Amino acid sequence: MKLAAAALISLIAAATAVAGPPFFTDDPEPAGPGHWEFYLASQIAKTDDANTGTAPHIEVNYGALPGLQLHLIAPRAFNRPAGEAANYGYGDTELGVKYRFLGETASRPQLGVFPLAEIPTGNADRQLGSGHVQLLLPLYLQKSFGPWTTYGGGGYWINPGEGNKNWIYTGWLLQRILSQTLTLGGEIFHRTPSTADGNSSTGFNIGGQCNFTEQYHLLFSGGRDFSGPNNFTGYLALQYTL
Repeated sequence: MKLAAAALISLIAAATAVAGPPFFTDDPEPAGPGHWEFYLASQIAKTDDANTGTAPHIEVNYGALPGLQLHLIAPRAFNRPAGEAANYGYGDTELGVKYRFLGETASRPQLGVFPLAEIPTGNADRQLGSGHVQLLLPLYLQKSFGPWTTYGGGGYWINPGEGNKNWIYTGWLLQRILSQTLTLGGEIFHRTPSTADGNSSTGFNIGGQCNFTEQYHLLFSGGRDFSGPNNFTGYLALQYTL
């Protein structure tokens, strides 16, 4: 059960860390200089062994310089193993810096990196955190064609701890602006095993964004694995931008 919990913790790390909300896969585009993004969000991953996620987490992004974004996620985490009582408390804090080093033109995509650190502020004994610093080293690219945008890439997770192993995430997304108020898209992703006895997984998500005003937005997604332990993953957030 302990290794299964470690795998679920890694899954939620991927869900909240590798996410370009509301998706797992991120993009290289940072917030504009002097601009803020605030998210009040909840993420859930359901398997046969447990339900785990955040309820809620707060995400803050700030455009510190042209092409440079600072990033924070502060989560209230939960973990409910099958047939057991739920654990609920503060989870692992996420810190990151997104840097776009190549801008997009008519003939080339934009490129960027988004290194992240998961700080073990959650209680690992209650399965609310990993108990170790985890690092993600990713590379992302993005290209737009009128109302269509496609982006993706992948990264290498450094995942220390007993029974854990380093692992790789890759994903790709396609989305379309349907109107001023609605954007829809879908992604396909793959993860290598994050524990010594774990399995790789491949899955999908579909979701989108509803724009209530220029500042208030609703983001949502849902999906599951084609192969692997995840029966369902869902994400819902209210975003405020300024």
